[in-house]
Amino acid sequence: MTKIFSRLNRRQFLRQVGISAGAGLLATQSMAQALASNNIVLDTNKQLTKDDLPTVLTDESLPSQQAAQNLSPETLQPNTSCITPSIETRLFASSNVGGSNERNELALDRMACAGFKVDNPAITNRQYLRFAGTDSQRASDLQNIATGAIKAPKLLLGVRGGYGAVRLLPMVDWSTLGRVMKERGTILAGFSDVTAIQCALLAKGEMSSLAAPMLYSEFGKTKPDQVSCRQFVQALTNPNLAISIRDASLTSQNLPSILTNTEPKTITGTIWGGNLSVVSALAGSEYLPRIDGGMVFLEDVGEQAYRIERMLYDLYLAGIFKGQQAIVFGALSGAGEDSYDKRYDVATVIRQLHKLTGLPIYSGMSFGHIGKKHSFPLGATCQLTPNTEGGYQLTFTDYPTIKADAIHVEGLWQNA
Repeated sequence: MTKIFSRLNRRQFLRQVGISAGAGLLATQSMAQALASNNIVLDTNKQLTKDDLPTVLTDESLPSQQAAQNLSPETLQPNTSCITPSIETRLFASSNVGGSNERNELALDRMACAGFKVDNPAITNRQYLRFAGTDSQRASDLQNIATGAIKAPKLLLGVRGGYGAVRLLPMVDWSTLGRVMKERGTILAGFSDVTAIQCALLAKGEMSSLAAPMLYSEFGKTKPDQVSCRQFVQALTNPNLAISIRDASLTSQNLPSILTNTEPKTITGTIWGGNLSVVSALAGSEYLPRIDGGMVFLEDVGEQAYRIERMLYDLYLAGIFKGQQAIVFGALSGAGEDSYDKRYDVATVIRQLHKLTGLPIYSGMSFGHIGKKHSFPLGATCQLTPNTEGGYQLTFTDYPTIKADAIHVEGLWQNA
């Protein structure tokens, strides 16, 4: 029994039988005592990348001891309400290695508790240099599904972002992968560096994906953001997802929600894009979608205004905005002030883009490197409707979903 319930084997065993570590530790008095002495796993990894860079001081960016002191007694109580995992799920690790095994294990426990049966948890242990495995290992997470070596799951969830996905693009048969995913109704979910995967899948496989939080970067946190978790499940299960935006503050406080030369009107088209740094890096390649009558979505973090403008000019000069109906901006967080002139800010950059393209620009979409993310489909049909208060609503259709009763959303933040 001692060997079975060693730290890693215990969790792997419990996931196999559909019990979370939080519930399993209550099996005996000694285990309950063990839980009391080690209620929550705190992430001490100090390496930050774009998929988990904090934009405000939170418990996630505090030293471990201080973060523990800030947790309420309620937070420290284990949540033992889990369901048997039934949703066929596989991970893909296209980018950075996860910096903490404990954080990965905690995230896997939560996924199981929420109803997701992860078939390949061992990939979280891979590493080659800064990456989550060699290029061929990381590409195989997707290519094996395209070849039929591995059955397509219902959910393909990214482990984390950072950098590295672009190295895999020539190594995957995207057209076949897209066809297999359509036949199975597979949902590929992620953001940040995973944008490269999502763009290639849409450009060459004509398959949608989900802009959404990921295993390590959200579900492995000491305290996952409950709004992000709930919205993740909402996007997975609602075939007619709608997101309302009231103001442009997530993009810039100095912008209106809708920047247009004419009266705002309802438009419908395919929404595509993702992280601006990644999208601009794909300009001129076969892996960047060319969508007629589409809407380009863009977000980023930690990029100064001039760098944002330079990447937007990359897209403009490559002709990416031609034939599009609108540009939608999510969070452009952590831009800071320009050292030459504080007046040169994100709002100035976006107004320049509006002048260049003549396209209506919608700002403040609640997605990016922020808390309280609203997951949404990329590569799906989107109807963008202005409202009478100066905001707008996005309504999505034509994308795969999962039955809501198969997911226990609270499991995504349960304490193990």
